[in-house]
Amino acid sequence: MLTASQKRQFHKEGYIVVRGVIPKVMANAARRAINHSIGDVGRGQDDLGNYRVGQYCDDLKNTSVITNLYNKTPVIPIAESLIGEGNVLPVGGAQLALRFPGSAAGDLSEPRGHLDGLGNGKNGMAKGVYRRGFTAFAVIYLADVPKPWSGNFTVWPKSHTAFAEHFQTHGHEVLKNGTPRIDMPEPPIHVTGKTGDLILAHHQLLHTGGPNASPDVRLAVIARLQHKDVKEIGKDAYTDIWREWPGIQEIL
Repeated sequence: MLTASQKRQFHKEGYIVVRGVIPKVMANAARRAINHSIGDVGRGQDDLGNYRVGQYCDDLKNTSVITNLYNKTPVIPIAESLIGEGNVLPVGGAQLALRFPGSAAGDLSEPRGHLDGLGNGKNGMAKGVYRRGFTAFAVIYLADVPKPWSGNFTVWPKSHTAFAEHFQTHGHEVLKNGTPRIDMPEPPIHVTGKTGDLILAHHQLLHTGGPNASPDVRLAVIARLQHKDVKEIGKDAYTDIWREWPGIQEIL
């Protein structure tokens, strides 16, 4: 479903935005469920010592109103045009990614990116442990994010290949110490978009949720899509970054 040009863009930049993938009625249903959860359930299992819990909307992450955004829309076929037909596992749950406005609109600092799957002792993984458990991010905006500094999903283009080169030289074992601080090929991009837009990004792309100086909550869901052989391939994909991407291999 992606063109050769879009695939080349993904190969080069490490991410791509596909507009209007999610029907508005489904995005509205998800947004309604999120707002109901915020008002009725509130923050669940509050534990300030561990940022993985105490989040809003944990009660929704495995429900059909969220998973259908991926499994009952073109998201999986679009991802399969990169990862291969039949290779993407169904989504069983997604992160409800809310970015609330900061306390002061002018209090902004440059975002600091990270890679997923690295333990720090406070995220459910012991410090020094790391794993590569997914192939691609699939981010869906559930409300318009028209400007930068609005809590945008933020990416460092071409960082996926920069990290691959770093791991080829130093070994991926350096991830035991956290995300390596290497020179990035390009500055960060605050990805803008409208309700229903899809962002696909390589698992090895430096990313973060950007600061939010807007008056609105950034509403998004993030699924971590898995190639069916993700467990078997495991950490090899840190250096062989296109092993799970036959749709990319065919254009190289």
